Amino acid sequence: MESLTVANFMTLGVLILLQAVLGFDNLLYISLETKNVDAEKRNFVQRLGIGIAVLLRIILLFILIEVIKYFQDPIWLPNWEGVFSGQVNIHSLIVLAGGGFITHTAIKEIWHMISLEEHQTLEKEGKTQSVGKAITMIVIMNLVFSFDSILSAMALTDVFWVMATAIIIGGILMIWLAGHVTTFLRKNRMYEVLGLFILFLVGIMLLTEGGHLAHLEIFGSKVLPMTKTTFYFVIFFLVLVDIVQGRYKKNLLRIKQRLSKRPKQNNEK
Repeated sequence: MESLTVANFMTLGVLILLQAVLGFDNLLYISLETKNVDAEKRNFVQRLGIGIAVLLRIILLFILIEVIKYFQDPIWLPNWEGVFSGQVNIHSLIVLAGGGFITHTAIKEIWHMISLEEHQTLEKEGKTQSVGKAITMIVIMNLVFSFDSILSAMALTDVFWVMATAIIIGGILMIWLAGHVTTFLRKNRMYEVLGLFILFLVGIMLLTEGGHLAHLEIFGSKVLPMTKTTFYFVIFFLVLVDIVQGRYKKNLLRIKQRLSKRPKQNNEK
């Protein structure tokens, strides 16, 4: 009964909030990853992928509690004096790999968007992603994102049921929100560009975090992690710029329409 204390329930509330905040970038990735899946299977893919990932998160939580020290021990000590050095461990490798993949995915999708060749556009619209591949990528990237939330949870409490409950509730929230985010992006395609740049920013954040965990130094300068405060601050201004640019385009369109009507009015006179 000692574990069922008010403090533990308060910690549970904090962890659920933390899961929601840290899960934003994961949710965005899931929505963009499943956009090319058949519409009829999209919700199934999202729910199954997140469900499997939540189960694996709990297993990962149990493993990390037991073997966290082995994840932090260096497995490679590169030392190219004055150029490159570090203390690479398993944790840093996982985060670096995830950051690199997400950055690559974002750049690839942005490149497809700016391509002006008609056959590429038609090919992309007709191309669908397999259910198995989408589920696999959701599970893998969910596990990469989970390290942040699990380690944060372990820093707040050592009660297993509190951490596991927060992960389960966080997963349920993600399942509920994933469909809404995907629907919003499909109905508002202009925000898809914003989403891809945010995803690119997520990749950069993971790369800097992985570099910091590996104690990397490049040309004598330490790799410092991008803080969550900086991340959300940049996102806020990206959204603000997108809103201002959208309104500016609408105003230009209205002015253009007014100017196009003036000659007609003069001719009628």
